[in-house]
Amino acid sequence: MSVKKSSQPRKQRKRLFRSPLHLRQKLMSVKLSKELRKELGVKRLPVRAGDRVTITRGDFKGLEGEVAKVDLKRMRVFVEGAILEKADGTDVYYPIHPSNLLITKVNLDDEERRKIVERRKR
Repeated sequence: MSVKKSSQPRKQRKRLFRSPLHLRQKLMSVKLSKELRKELGVKRLPVRAGDRVTITRGDFKGLEGEVAKVDLKRMRVFVEGAILEKADGTDVYYPIHPSNLLITKVNLDDEERRKIVERRKR
């Protein structure tokens, strides 16, 4: 029996906001640069702390930096260099949606990550 998916935006949003962490990790995938795409044979990878990314949209467009933190609950990525100053003078990372990023250097220190790349290779 197939599951019927709703086309109603409110139900789509509800499904996204209530999705479990293991599915949110897949939704946090980011396109790879053309050079990396040829080298690894993969089009997209879930972003992780330690990856080097370029911001392609928004106020910080063109900025290249390392991923400091990935927030699965808020579905946002924090990049070093994309910083706002609060009224009291403290600096905070600006949250960026993963669709507005491009991975330029992949952190392959983790053996599990290498396995993911090998499995997805075309």
